[in-house]
Amino acid sequence: MSDRSPRAVLDFVSPLPPVRSGIADYSRDLLEPLSRHSDLRVVRVPGQEVGDDLVERWSPVDATRLGGSGRVPFYQMGNNRYHEEVLKLALEKPGLVTLHDVVLHHLLIESTLGKADHASYMAALEQQHGWIGELVARARWWGELSSSAVFELPAHRSLVRRQRGILVHSRWAAERILEEHPDVAVRTVPMGVPLPPPVRAADAIEFRRRHDLPLDRPILGSFGFQTPIKRTDVAIRALALPELAEAHLVIAGEVAGVLEYESLARDLEVTERVHVTGFLDYDEFETAIVACDLCLNLRYPTAGETSASLLRVLALGRPAVVSDYAQFAELPDDATLKVPLGDDEEKELARAVGELLAAPERLREMGRAARQMVEDRHDPDAAARAIAQACAELVGNDPPGEIAVDVPPPTTLLWQELPGELEVTGAAEPWVEGDGRELSIELTNTGVATWLATKEQPGGVILDLQWRAGLREEPIDRSWAELPTNLVAGKARRFRLELRRPRGANYLVIEPHIQNLAGMSRFGGPSWVGEYLS
Repeated sequence: MSDRSPRAVLDFVSPLPPVRSGIADYSRDLLEPLSRHSDLRVVRVPGQEVGDDLVERWSPVDATRLGGSGRVPFYQMGNNRYHEEVLKLALEKPGLVTLHDVVLHHLLIESTLGKADHASYMAALEQQHGWIGELVARARWWGELSSSAVFELPAHRSLVRRQRGILVHSRWAAERILEEHPDVAVRTVPMGVPLPPPVRAADAIEFRRRHDLPLDRPILGSFGFQTPIKRTDVAIRALALPELAEAHLVIAGEVAGVLEYESLARDLEVTERVHVTGFLDYDEFETAIVACDLCLNLRYPTAGETSASLLRVLALGRPAVVSDYAQFAELPDDATLKVPLGDDEEKELARAVGELLAAPERLREMGRAARQMVEDRHDPDAAARAIAQACAELVGNDPPGEIAVDVPPPTTLLWQELPGELEVTGAAEPWVEGDGRELSIELTNTGVATWLATKEQPGGVILDLQWRAGLREEPIDRSWAELPTNLVAGKARRFRLELRRPRGANYLVIEPHIQNLAGMSRFGGPSWVGEYLS
């Protein structure tokens, strides 16, 4: 960005330290270089503390002044509770957004279900993803929501479509947004990471002693807030395999309450080789990284984030083991070891890590390449220049605006509200036993779900016709009429059928069925009963 290029005039909105967030740390480091390439003002996130040093340097203004005097809001958006107020501001006063996580579903869960507000969760998810969102929200109500559903529904639609532009840190993230929103302006920019001075070897040794780590055994490390998607459990299982029988694992960071690393280690008889430190401050965190020989950054599934903690690992000259998946596949092979996902993940991890630990010169060379990669690709000033240039290009854009969610309608395979109408002509009394009739049956779908054709199992619909002596008795005679093609909402299908009244049959019951499941009347669907008692 040349000195003659227009400078973006920005209101910077992000959590900042002492908030315990990777994005808060990233934003602190970005402010100084970004201010050299743009006209920057810092806006305080409502309800969040800002460190005294940052207040003294940047004099954050109240959010009521956001966007004033022609400034464009520039939001740093993440996927945790610290960004709830940031999201509200971005929806109320759109501008530019760095989307650190493509998936914002976890934030939606925290801001709704975390406050026992299921109605708002369902409404928001339906707005973002149509009937699929409503179905997932219903599953959540019954405790059946899988983690895959959370990651497949990113819940970012309203946010990205209201902004002048979106910034992301990987090609994979950009492609995922553009796949669903091709009219959104997206720019890929590097994540700036300050290159730290080398940690003294004596400090790393002292860290090992302080945490009862051996000085003569390989040490693996998993860093940052521990959630199931970090797959540290896979690393613990790998420790139990012969290739890593001598290795120890440091888990440095807060651990989500759902995880039970200690009990898993105990079951696998590797307790003495698993060391959970809990949260570490910035300096201690860096020392812990250097105290390890190799660091782990396995992920699946992913919210699309570029991990600041991973870049800090590489910047300190430690190679990392990553999952060969999504944005992590973009990392260079000379600085990272990629492990495929799958049923044999821990075996592949143990094999690959064991081979690398047995080749110390290769390990050292990967560490040098890792630090050089961060220096070359993630220089803070170069990253800030790219961000400022992207902002200057995007500030004049008109947001594409929200449009109706375009997803195929639900079907009888999944949906549980299947209203309709059933009209029968030609079945009037009297109908003598043994006599045949030609009936005209018109079946109308009055719901929102498509009724699948009979042969589209499962979920196919078939018309069930039963003769009974009494309504509560088993059928005397039964026949079926297939739905030949899908019946979409608001449409009707006419059947012409030949039927004969059997001896002893007093009732004719006609009802569409979902094959191998139940009559559709259980889901609000239609049924028809003819009575012949004379």
